[in-house]
Amino acid sequence: MLESLHISNYALIDNLDIDFHNGFNIITGETGAGKSIILGALSLILGGRADTKVIRNNEKKSVIEAIFSIKDYPSLKKICDDNDIEWDNLQCILRREIAPNGRSRAFVNDSPVSLSQLSDIAIQLVDIHSQHQNLLLASPDYQLNIIDNLAGNNDRLKEYHQLYQEYVNTVRQLKETRRAIEKGVADEDFTRFQLEQLEEINLVAGEQEDLEREREILSNMTSIKETLYSALEALTNGKSNVLSLLSSAVDDCEDLENVLEDENNLTERLETARIEIQDIAETLSQYDSNLNADPQELEKIEDRLNKIYSLEHKHKVSTVDELIAIRDNLQKRLNAIDNSDYTIEQLEKQARQAYKIVLSAAKEISKHRQEEAISFAKLLKERALPLGMKNLQCEIKITPIEISSTGIDKIEFLFAFNKNQQLMPVGNTASGGEISRLMLSIKTIIADKMQLPSIIFDEVDTGVSGDIANSMGEMMQSIARNIQVLAITHLPQVASKGNNHYKVFKEDDETSTLTRIKELSIEERVDELALMLSGSTINEAARANARSLLNI
Repeated sequence: MLESLHISNYALIDNLDIDFHNGFNIITGETGAGKSIILGALSLILGGRADTKVIRNNEKKSVIEAIFSIKDYPSLKKICDDNDIEWDNLQCILRREIAPNGRSRAFVNDSPVSLSQLSDIAIQLVDIHSQHQNLLLASPDYQLNIIDNLAGNNDRLKEYHQLYQEYVNTVRQLKETRRAIEKGVADEDFTRFQLEQLEEINLVAGEQEDLEREREILSNMTSIKETLYSALEALTNGKSNVLSLLSSAVDDCEDLENVLEDENNLTERLETARIEIQDIAETLSQYDSNLNADPQELEKIEDRLNKIYSLEHKHKVSTVDELIAIRDNLQKRLNAIDNSDYTIEQLEKQARQAYKIVLSAAKEISKHRQEEAISFAKLLKERALPLGMKNLQCEIKITPIEISSTGIDKIEFLFAFNKNQQLMPVGNTASGGEISRLMLSIKTIIADKMQLPSIIFDEVDTGVSGDIANSMGEMMQSIARNIQVLAITHLPQVASKGNNHYKVFKEDDETSTLTRIKELSIEERVDELALMLSGSTINEAARANARSLLNI
């Protein structure tokens, strides 16, 4: 259940802490007192959209934190474990923070989470039903969701969505392959011509760089030879070359062996340097011998490069490796054309198999929907009867459709509220009060089957009065025997049924107006009900009526 709610720096709330109880909790207050503000803050815990306009003081963040007491909740534990979220067997703490810059952060048990993760966890803990949801009753998606939840189809639907996506991907691949083959067949002659051009030149990976380097050498042979000659003159060939000077130095150091300290190894180090210089000189000499100015070789290289450059320009690339990739891709396209019949046959086989599997899963879901539709319609009539809907007729119509992301069913709730009235969609036949009573009846069924820890009713009794209001209060009271119920109401008949009663009110200080909430004592509760009964003034007759409603 929702154990406590903390709200700070949110709209008209500076700092507010509320402790709730098990059973039936009533929240009342004058219009504009701030009941909707509290509910709006709570909706952020369910992953609702954050707006910086709600931040009261722009110099600090807004914080909403809800603490739920939990016990033996394996499905919620699995969600937390799967998402690496801290788990506590007794409490689940949801927190939302909104910074002045608009940045929003969410936490579950102090573990940072995404809004979708927060929402997935929150809907396992609390359901908020408002007048806005009454409008959803006419939505086919909402109707389908009700039946699926009651039929226990959630796990089946998760598996089905995965199978359906695999089927869609297979069909998409088949269509794309067909289009590609059709285009390939139309362009086959040109594709073969392009491939022949690329195969004729017999490209080798990395050859462009090698050819350009060889061209650079052959084009600058005179300059290179002159530089090599200069280097060899300095190292070995000149009158005063490095190698002869090093040899003299080695001889001189040998003559000084008795003078020089052995540990410096000067003679050996000079000899090593002399050997290294000699090796370098021999390498340069060998390189010089191998370099020959060959105009024919240069012409061949230029011709080869021109062919490569021409193909690169044609295909709008800049390297041989890219040309090779194009060549290989052209070959694959032609292979695909040559093997197109077999490829299409295999993809069609995969699509048929995927369809068979997903259809089987859809039929299983449909079977449970049809079974639930019959029992739900019967149960809904029973639950709505005490709410003055004695002539209610209900049918959950299931129509087969082409396979889709939701299955093979179209679901439509049909109602008649009067004798001899034709069954019609709820949006075409129900008044606001009738829809409110229908939704309350549906929520009682959902609460029984889904076993939510907490449910919040936000003025779902709008548009009703008298005995019907009393019956709605009794229905909420009945739900509260199994789960925690919080009801925001303007009706004294409903408010009197609560185990605990909270009042939302405004309070002025020197600089601002603030929203407050307090849990009422018995006498305060009598006065609040009396005010709700009589209007602007409280008299003894109203108090007596309030005590009668409270059975005290």
